[in-house]
Amino acid sequence: MSIRKAAVIDMGTNTFHLLLVEFDDVSFKTIYKEKIPVKLGKGGINQNILAKDAVKRAFHTLKHFKNLIDGEHIDQVFAFATSAVRNAENGQDFVNEVKETLGIEIRVLSGGEEAQMIYDGIKLSGSLNLHTELMMDIGGGSVEFIIGNNQQSFWKQSFEIGGQRLLELFHYTDPILPEEIDRLESYLEDKLQPLIQAIKTYKPGGLVGASGTFDTLTDIYFESMLQCKLTGRHVFQLPVEEYEAIHRMILSKNREERLLIPGMIPMRVDMIVVASSLIEFILRFIEVDYITCSPYALKEGAISSLLIHEQTA
Repeated sequence: MSIRKAAVIDMGTNTFHLLLVEFDDVSFKTIYKEKIPVKLGKGGINQNILAKDAVKRAFHTLKHFKNLIDGEHIDQVFAFATSAVRNAENGQDFVNEVKETLGIEIRVLSGGEEAQMIYDGIKLSGSLNLHTELMMDIGGGSVEFIIGNNQQSFWKQSFEIGGQRLLELFHYTDPILPEEIDRLESYLEDKLQPLIQAIKTYKPGGLVGASGTFDTLTDIYFESMLQCKLTGRHVFQLPVEEYEAIHRMILSKNREERLLIPGMIPMRVDMIVVASSLIEFILRFIEVDYITCSPYALKEGAISSLLIHEQTA
């Protein structure tokens, strides 16, 4: 059984992730991972363009990632772009320039493809069982919702209502004003009707959140309990009662005060307000005692596909 290496680049609207792994036919081991708040959607997300400064940050980060990949002598590279690039008028120009200058071929995922890869990643984490769950991944440009179990997904959809979009549309005052929350919730009520109907149809009994915002919320929870997350664990549970307390605290503070919350990281401090408000909105439609938090999402979904390919090859 030969050991091979691969690299996954997840080019999110807010954060770029690099994952370097060793893998065989049945499992993988992370040899390096890094995330950088590129903010590719900043300044253009709601105008469907990639701003010049954002493109500059993206190239700087991708050059850095390529140096790390080359240093590990990895030639199997999977690079994915999501909401910011797929909706930008100059998105294809960006993809072409990356290929020409860095030799990195970017696959621009559709919303459906992104949702499927997120499901595959959550499934790989061991977060699912035979019970029907609602899964969500809050990105900067889009939010993916999947309803399913550890055997299959029954329903999935991507909505272009990500954190960077909501931040620019609704969060003008810090701390956020009640009327801004009201406008945000009215917007979500309108945009998420297909999801609300799907919840009524499939009646999921649990909520699973993938990486990003959910990682930060569980970090804050564990810090408040004076506990550390156990290294190597793939699944964490956040009691809804504790989430509600964290949510109220986040809404009550300005940026400087949020930065002082134990467990908060700078790359999440701006988007956490609208992202947590989205979770609060979703909890109106699904009654759960705790939120299951999976650190695995899209990039691990890509690894899952790689493992399946190796097993069937």
